Amino acid sequence: MLVSMDQCAAFLAAAVLITLSPGPDNLMVISLGMSRGRAQGTAFGLGCALGCLSHTLLAALGVSALIAASPAAFGALKLCGGGYLVWLGIQALRHRGSVGAAQTQSLSGAADSVARFFAKGALVNAINPKVVIFFLSFLPQFVDAGRGQVAAQTAVLGGLFTAQACVIFGLLGYFSGAFGQWLGRHARAGVWLHRVSGVIFLGLGARLLLLP
Repeated sequence: MLVSMDQCAAFLAAAVLITLSPGPDNLMVISLGMSRGRAQGTAFGLGCALGCLSHTLLAALGVSALIAASPAAFGALKLCGGGYLVWLGIQALRHRGSVGAAQTQSLSGAADSVARFFAKGALVNAINPKVVIFFLSFLPQFVDAGRGQVAAQTAVLGGLFTAQACVIFGLLGYFSGAFGQWLGRHARAGVWLHRVSGVIFLGLGARLLLLP
């Protein structure tokens, strides 16, 4: 197997919690589902999730190229990625606001079709430079260089991330009305989701920085 069961389990646990934590993508999915309807919210969410495939390709090519060119460069990437994840964790732990509706005016034209919402979701994710940086920081730490086929491992992990994001974003889009109302009644839930994701980021970053 390219990726062990232990790798998959650890990766999926972190990926699901990170995907569930409040962020621009899932808040836009919820907001669009509430304002435009289930079909549009679900389509936008699936587009956002599938947009991760472009970042997976970049990560797979970049990480494999670094391994082939210089193990030291790969180590430097992991250290930089660890520092970035620690920074994300600190930012998440410092977050004190409640979860609010995302700004969607530029995304929700009255005549937009479901297909157009899907395309917009994919484009919003694909051109987001922060997602590129996140993938380059997050995926490599679950890659076992000793197993070889680094690019294939990265691609498999990216595919797993995309699959779980499709499920979560699709469900958020479909149930966005009820979910958005629940978040509105439980403002502290958003804060605790940020704290959980912050601890995860800090743990992953520390793992990259401290382990050889």
